[in-house]
Amino acid sequence: MTDKAIIRRKRSWFSKDEISISISKVASVHISTGIIWADILIESTGGTDPLKSHGHKKSDARRIRDLVETAQGNVSGEKNLASS
Repeated sequence: MTDKAIIRRKRSWFSKDEISISISKVASVHISTGIIWADILIESTGGTDPLKSHGHKKSDARRIRDLVETAQGNVSGEKNLASS
């Protein structure tokens, strides 16, 4: 995650897959928890495929959600200052 986007990188033997969603385009963050692990689904307002990430510790998944919500608050605060 950067100040402006959420980035998911997945590596395999011969390739690397990278997906990013701008913080301002995040519509929702879903966390599905099991006994030990949690899955995260981040949906965008742009209609693109959601960003899916599997196998996180529950505390890490909650932390990711909190970071996204905080970053969204910072982005909307910047927009309000710019329009003033």
